[in-house]
Amino acid sequence: MSLQGKAVVFTDRQRVEVREVRLPAPSADDVVIDVEISWISNGTESSFLRGERTAGDTPYAEGNPWPFPIVAGYQKVGTVLQVGSAVSAFKPGDRVFATISKVEGMYEPYGGHVSPAVTAADQVWKLPQDAAPLDYSGLVLAQVGYNCGERPPIREGSRALVIGDGLVGHWAAQTLHHRGSRVTVLGRHEDRMRLLPETIGHLRSGRQDTGAALRRLAEAQGLDILVDTVGDMDAVMANLPLLAHDSHFVSAGFYGNRGLVDIQALRDKEITLHAPAGWNKRRMDAALEGIRQGWLQTGKLVTHRFPVDRAAEAWELIVGRHEPYLGVVLEWRQP
Repeated sequence: MSLQGKAVVFTDRQRVEVREVRLPAPSADDVVIDVEISWISNGTESSFLRGERTAGDTPYAEGNPWPFPIVAGYQKVGTVLQVGSAVSAFKPGDRVFATISKVEGMYEPYGGHVSPAVTAADQVWKLPQDAAPLDYSGLVLAQVGYNCGERPPIREGSRALVIGDGLVGHWAAQTLHHRGSRVTVLGRHEDRMRLLPETIGHLRSGRQDTGAALRRLAEAQGLDILVDTVGDMDAVMANLPLLAHDSHFVSAGFYGNRGLVDIQALRDKEITLHAPAGWNKRRMDAALEGIRQGWLQTGKLVTHRFPVDRAAEAWELIVGRHEPYLGVVLEWRQP
């Protein structure tokens, strides 16, 4: 028998509603979760809302069906309500993180911002005891940044440039720094870059002196690592000449139909291209441990909280950019 739940639904381009949705009956392998906080993925979710893509990394093409209605998102924390007969790793009362959960009657049979959340047990992680739930509610996205920062090898004195001061840029920079690289973030927002650890440098793109500062950064042997977290091919190509021989380019942005890379331009310096995507258990476990240890900083990046019933205002902020923001979360439990 189907269940009822509350979800954030993109009903069409630029239309956000909080509505009742049908949920499938939990299977033997499922965990049912009462959601406390869900963290919005600013880039991916707003890209869906604008109609720019039809799947995770698939750009919309003319003639394709629009992917609506769809339950937005893919990450949240909450408390286990019940577990299926085949589930032994969790019990009612556990505080957990969950990725996508099952829904019915939508364009896709899954989504993130939904409660209760009927979720396959292999997409659930138990939180450390006494964990602050906010810190873990963006775990998938933190894992994306971790994935970017984990990819390239780090040699003594390695220098990295991260393009983008969004959440993934922050977490990629934190991971590279934790691994021993000297890191600089190239961003557009001073308010966001002020949230970086003091040991990570930053430059504001668009300033007249930025180009000279980047050249000084890469002087002598050049940069060892370039990470693009925003999907800005113009910025990539402008900074590619700064890379050293046998360096690494990590591409994590969404380029739509502009994601063409000149292989010959990479071959001249034997540059390795990394194209991380998605999540897996090993990286999720590692990111969770990084948050627990404190070097992967998450909760401090949250700038806005909205009760879930005001979810439309959250996306109005993200899409409209009418005030500074970085981490945006939805709170599901009524005070």
